[in-house]
Amino acid sequence: MDPPTPLDPLRSSRKCWSHARVGKAPLTAPVLLAVVLTISACASQTERDRMARDGREARPWVATDESLDSETGCRIATRLFRPSRPGTDALVVLGPGFLRDQRHMQGLAEALAAAGVPTATLDFCNSRPWDGRPVQNGRDMRRVAERFGARRVVYGGFSAGGLSALAAAWADTDAVGVLALDLVDDRGLGAGLARTLEVPLVGLRGDPAPCNAWSNGLAAYRASPNARVTPVPGAGHCDFESPTDWRCEAVCGAPDSGSEDRRREIIARALAEVTGLLGIEHQGWRPRKTRTGPQGPDD
Repeated sequence: MDPPTPLDPLRSSRKCWSHARVGKAPLTAPVLLAVVLTISACASQTERDRMARDGREARPWVATDESLDSETGCRIATRLFRPSRPGTDALVVLGPGFLRDQRHMQGLAEALAAAGVPTATLDFCNSRPWDGRPVQNGRDMRRVAERFGARRVVYGGFSAGGLSALAAAWADTDAVGVLALDLVDDRGLGAGLARTLEVPLVGLRGDPAPCNAWSNGLAAYRASPNARVTPVPGAGHCDFESPTDWRCEAVCGAPDSGSEDRRREIIARALAEVTGLLGIEHQGWRPRKTRTGPQGPDD
C-alpha cells in the first residue's frame, strides 16, 4: 500500500467539494454553512477511511479462522485471536454453550487477546439436540490446543461448554486451569471429573434458573479440591455470552436494563481469573459495549 502523501488532504477536499456544489444558488449564509458542513463531514469520513486502510485503527489482536478434523470425522471450526503484543506463551480455549457457536464467546476472546493472552474459540461439531456430548467436545478442545502448539492451556466455556472445558482439562497434562461461566452439569459428570481434577477450577455464576439447571454446576465446585466460584448478583444465563442473541433471550429470559453492565463485569472478572491462573498481569483491557443476544438450554 502506498504511503499517504501531503496532497491526500487536498484531493479529499476536492472530492468533497464536488459533492457539495450548489449550482447557481446564491451563496447566502445558510447555503454557505450547509456547504461547509458537507465538506467537513465528507473530509472527516474520508480521513477515517484512510486511517483504517493505513492500519492506524487496527485492533491489538489479529483473528484467523481455521478448521480441523475431529476424531469423529466432523470439521471443527475454530478462530484464533492472536495478540499483537503477547504477554504469555499460554493459550485459552473457549467453548460455547449447548447448541451455541463460537460467535457467542467472541467478546471474552477479544478482551483476553487485547490483554495479551492468545485465545481460541471453536464450534462443537459433535453436539446434537438429543446429546450434547461434553466429553467428546472436551477432546475437540484439546485438539484445538494441540493444533496451535500450546504447552500451557486454560480451558474455558459457558454453560455446557464449561463442562466440556472441565473434561478437556481433566485429560490434558498441559492444562493449568479451568474457567467456567454459569456452569451446567450433566448427570453428575462435572462433579465426578472435579473430584480428581489436578488444576484449579474457577468460575462465575448467575442466579439459579431453568437455563442453568438451577445452578446444578455448583456440585462440581464443591467436589473439587481446588475450586472457587464467584456469584454475579442479578445475572441471567444469557449475560455470560458476549454477545448473546434473541434465541437465548427467548428461551432463558429477556435482558433487563442491567444486562450490558453485568456482561462487561463478567468479562472483566473472567479476564482477572484467567490472568490469575497464568500468573501474569494483563495489559489494560477496557470494557466496551456489546450487543445482547442468547443461548439455548444446555446439557
